[in-house]
Amino acid sequence: MKRVLEIGLIAALCLFGIFNAVYAEEFSAKVIIVLDGDTVIVLRDNMPIKVRLAEIDAPEKTQAFGEESTQSLTELVLNKQVRVDSRAIDDYGRLVALIKVDELNVSHEQAQRGMAWVYSRFNKNEVLLELQNGAKKAKRGLWAQTDPIPPNTWRKDNTTSQPQHVVQNTICGNKKKCSQMNSCDEANFYLSNCKTKSLDRDNDGVPCESLCGATK
Repeated sequence: MKRVLEIGLIAALCLFGIFNAVYAEEFSAKVIIVLDGDTVIVLRDNMPIKVRLAEIDAPEKTQAFGEESTQSLTELVLNKQVRVDSRAIDDYGRLVALIKVDELNVSHEQAQRGMAWVYSRFNKNEVLLELQNGAKKAKRGLWAQTDPIPPNTWRKDNTTSQPQHVVQNTICGNKKKCSQMNSCDEANFYLSNCKTKSLDRDNDGVPCESLCGATK
């Protein structure tokens, strides 16, 4: 039994090493979905990858300024080709990375707009802290609030009782209609990965034909 456990541990460590090696790189991808103010799904070689922006922590979507933060990130990256500079894999299996649109560091821009906190647990970037302090002084975004609550504090009070299946399915969200899709790539993602059949009512494999066009 001990030998079996040792072999399993070695295999797991090898797999973990391969997994990290795959993502310890910089690559180009297209942002197809913005989940919230610091999390997106990018498409790389037709493979969707969930990416958590490094160095910042944005308000949750149901938290104050959560929708504004999500909209800000949407304006910055949705349907754009970006550079993804991967840093790590977090506890939820997400790729943690810096994202740039041309030369614009998206984490920096979200902090400067007052749409995210600096993730101080991992941050060593003085420039980012200066951008946050500038947003505070100008009362931009979430800093216009009298007593803004950091997302990690808010999550402790509001999401600890969330059912596990809800946490696991956050990558798909609650979109069910073509009118909620921002692009053909997003519609294809929801049809293929989330099995949202309502996007393909005639069952021809083409979702939201107003976005993706008919193939007949």
